[in-house]
Amino acid sequence: MAKSSRRTKALLAAKSKLINPTQLGGIETSVLDNGPGRGTRIAWVNTGSALRYKVLIDRGLDIADAFFGPHSLCWHSFGGITAPTRALDRGFDWLRGFYGGLVVSCGPTHLGPPTIRNGEELGLHGRHSNTPATLESLLNPDLTTGQTTMAITGTVRTAKVFGPNIELRRTITSELGQPAINITDTFRNLGNETVPHVWLLHINFGYPLLDAGSELLWSGKTIPIIGCEQFFSRSNKFKLVPQPLPAHKGAGEACAFIEPKTDRNKMVSLGVHNPKLGLAVEIRCSMKQFQRVLNWQHWGPRGEYVCAIEPLNSPMWAVPDTARKTDPSHRLRPGQTRTYQTSIVVHSRPSDITALRRRVAGRK
Repeated sequence: MAKSSRRTKALLAAKSKLINPTQLGGIETSVLDNGPGRGTRIAWVNTGSALRYKVLIDRGLDIADAFFGPHSLCWHSFGGITAPTRALDRGFDWLRGFYGGLVVSCGPTHLGPPTIRNGEELGLHGRHSNTPATLESLLNPDLTTGQTTMAITGTVRTAKVFGPNIELRRTITSELGQPAINITDTFRNLGNETVPHVWLLHINFGYPLLDAGSELLWSGKTIPIIGCEQFFSRSNKFKLVPQPLPAHKGAGEACAFIEPKTDRNKMVSLGVHNPKLGLAVEIRCSMKQFQRVLNWQHWGPRGEYVCAIEPLNSPMWAVPDTARKTDPSHRLRPGQTRTYQTSIVVHSRPSDITALRRRVAGRK
């Protein structure tokens, strides 16, 4: 995704001045040893640029912290990182383990409000977030060979005797010296029956990237969910980040679907721009893989100040049984695979932010 590799080339040129490439960047794994997240495996990724981020291996290889220089890019809930537990699979208990963070994945067989399907209770947003991954590989840069990619790959299983049995293989990569995160998710149905399939990336932004006057970047049709029509009306500047709103105390929030403009290859760019900081974050993905984007705004006072841009593979929030049976995007046949690719890129140069705006509008 990154437009220029000048920083990467400069780091490669410095190989005669160091013997250990971790001096410039790379991935380091460790285990949290305190608080509610105690025992959780993590991986800190130092991209060699101003971007660094924390992968939660035991929380489905999702991403918690993300910083660009001194600036946090994402929101953290008061509860913070918790260890994975199946105890949060029911009702709305998923919220008790929702740490915020940059990327929280939802699915792979259910997302949205709790429900009961074929006698089975399905909790808010599915089981993925509380499922530990099995690490397959960890790749670090090697300046002696010119290897500049860093990557972490693991598998996450949604498994039960009699099914469903779905395996996700996730790879997260960054290039040395470039402020970008690339996520590739490949699902495979290893069971012997067709199973429901839904997938959403809950990408959560927070202060100081989000502040009064920051802009939410997308072009296309905005479709409010029921009860949020006034918030997303033309008279309300809903793409301009406000100060904390009293109306968003407690569970006050606003949500809408986005049908974004794409380029000729069905690629879409969305994101956030803070003109005071001179920073923008771009989310880039394919509408051939995802179908819509959800926008969640929760400008609660006293720290509940967050906005999420969420690509999802469903045209609606909760997929009815009728759609699940007729739309092939909502199911996986035995042996079938499906892949989703998403990039998150930080831009700090004015020319790159201008180029981002053109991509948001569906232009090159």
